[in-house]
Amino acid sequence: MRFPLLASGLLLAAQAFAATPAEDTVRQALGQIAPNVKIEAAQESAVPGFYEAIAGGEFVYVSKDGRYLLNGSAFDIASKRDLTQISRGKVRKAALDRIGPDKRIVFAPQAPMASKHTVTVFTDVDCPFCRRFHEQIAQYNAKGITVDYLFFPLSIHPGADKKAEAVWCSKDRPSAFTKAMAGQDPGKATCANPVAELTDLAQALGIGGTPTMLAADGTMIPGQIAMSPDRLAAELDRLAQASAAKN
Repeated sequence: MRFPLLASGLLLAAQAFAATPAEDTVRQALGQIAPNVKIEAAQESAVPGFYEAIAGGEFVYVSKDGRYLLNGSAFDIASKRDLTQISRGKVRKAALDRIGPDKRIVFAPQAPMASKHTVTVFTDVDCPFCRRFHEQIAQYNAKGITVDYLFFPLSIHPGADKKAEAVWCSKDRPSAFTKAMAGQDPGKATCANPVAELTDLAQALGIGGTPTMLAADGTMIPGQIAMSPDRLAAELDRLAQASAAKN
């Protein structure tokens, strides 16, 4: 079982989980096999007979008698919904809500075009697919999509963290970002920056690659959709309509 560390304060939504017998049952069950794992939250699960918990950054399901523990995704076959992904989305949204505009590089539609949707993209200046995505930034903006970039330099790209820092410390971040994505050397500028914090956040959220796109509600957008302005616009419209239907 894999239990990556969760960034401190990540689970803003955790206060919605009740500190009830669910937490006690989960703690007792996990204590027998992983006693040092921190349990961030526990609640009733949509899966009958089980509690749902976030422990060490992982979603797990513990039977109410404390005998069985499942580590993986739970699907509601009748409604064709991935229940675990819904919960993960809530956690991602709570985390993103805590990342202010002062830690993002934003590319928004220009007036008179209004922004219809906002997506958050974890990116790496040395990632080929990230560069391909950014080549289309004008097309995304033309669809009414605002793109908020968060730096997540991958360890497989040595020096990408320093490039991210140089971009962040430039006088014109969007321009420096675009130039870096085109392969230009961003220089060696240094300053206080959020690169390490955002890298920790990405890892805590279980994000392992770039570009990784999250919709405003925390839904992770598949790469084949994210890389197409037309398909992305349609998917964001669909998510918005589904959200409106629930409210």
